[in-house]
Amino acid sequence: MREYAYLDNSATTRPSEGVIEAMAQCMRDGFYNPSSQYAPAVQSEKRMADCRELVARSLRVQPEEVFFTSGGTEANNLAILGTAAAQRGPGHFLVNATEHPSVLAAFEEVKKMGHRVSVVPVLHDGLPDMEAWERAIAAEKPTLVSCMQVNNETGALADIARIAALAKAANPACRVHVDGVQGFLRVPFDARGVDFYTLSGHKLHGPKGIGALYVKKGVRLAPRQIGGGQEKGLRSGTENTPGIAGLCEAIREMKAVGGLGEALMRKKLRFLELCRETVPELLVNGPEPEKAAPHIINLSFPGVRGEVMLHALEARQVYCSTGSACSSKKQKVSAVLGQMGITGARAEGALRFSFSPHTGEEEIEWAARCIGESFALLKQYQRR
Repeated sequence: MREYAYLDNSATTRPSEGVIEAMAQCMRDGFYNPSSQYAPAVQSEKRMADCRELVARSLRVQPEEVFFTSGGTEANNLAILGTAAAQRGPGHFLVNATEHPSVLAAFEEVKKMGHRVSVVPVLHDGLPDMEAWERAIAAEKPTLVSCMQVNNETGALADIARIAALAKAANPACRVHVDGVQGFLRVPFDARGVDFYTLSGHKLHGPKGIGALYVKKGVRLAPRQIGGGQEKGLRSGTENTPGIAGLCEAIREMKAVGGLGEALMRKKLRFLELCRETVPELLVNGPEPEKAAPHIINLSFPGVRGEVMLHALEARQVYCSTGSACSSKKQKVSAVLGQMGITGARAEGALRFSFSPHTGEEEIEWAARCIGESFALLKQYQRR
């Protein structure tokens, strides 16, 4: 049995060998600035266009609607702040309560720009409260609504199509923003029904520092980064061609995995089955596992703090997380779980486990074994 398990793929993924080679080849032979006019630079621009087309096909949109960014955070910021800056007069923005920090922090800035922001609650299982969405949308014509496709901590899947339909019915000019960082390629999505969709390379076994934003043709968006006019003036700065090469290869490899969603779900459910055998007391935080995203599950271990459990597992080379990697160093208890009404010992005892196409059966078995043995040891020291 392999005594190692990396189950924190929602935080980041290991770049594949194919991705590493694609990036190295780009840096060795394709280092030219794609804005230059001589032949090798034109080839660099063509390879960039190939990636743009691949992203577009994956989302069922047009290549000219895809813009490269430095990652999911910048893409989310560009969509939200760019929409707010393009508004004539104050607008009304709606955001799901359990969004990623890069979205929630952007909406705090939207408030400072003079717009009104309403936060829409979630249900106890982390799913968007659709009745609350209906009320919020009906109360005032929204300017923009924002809801993530897949929650990064619980795997909750939002009914984006319904939210978009409600928003467009209330105001045909309303923009719909979807953070697709955790969903892209792992959960099917047709982006033609929304106005913005974000993705990030390092969640797909690609490199860090590269992402993309889909912007529906005709949507007004004020750039947040100005300069040389790259990306049609929407995102200036010399393009990260090695990163784009890596992203392109990562997407190709992910799309080549047959039945990716089903394979990830089998791994997740197998892991849960083994964990329940070793820790019958464990609790699932979020939707029913079969109805959530295929690669994320959040578990609480009653009587044992998540941080303590995390480090006990780390000592045995099992790697997971207590929540969003972008906020885990700033807070002890997950804000996402708090919005779901999960507090106290259950929230403090929560850990997130996330899987990838490369997660092996031996990793799953080793992790479940270590979880059972670590829990049995640590619960002896729980407070009474």
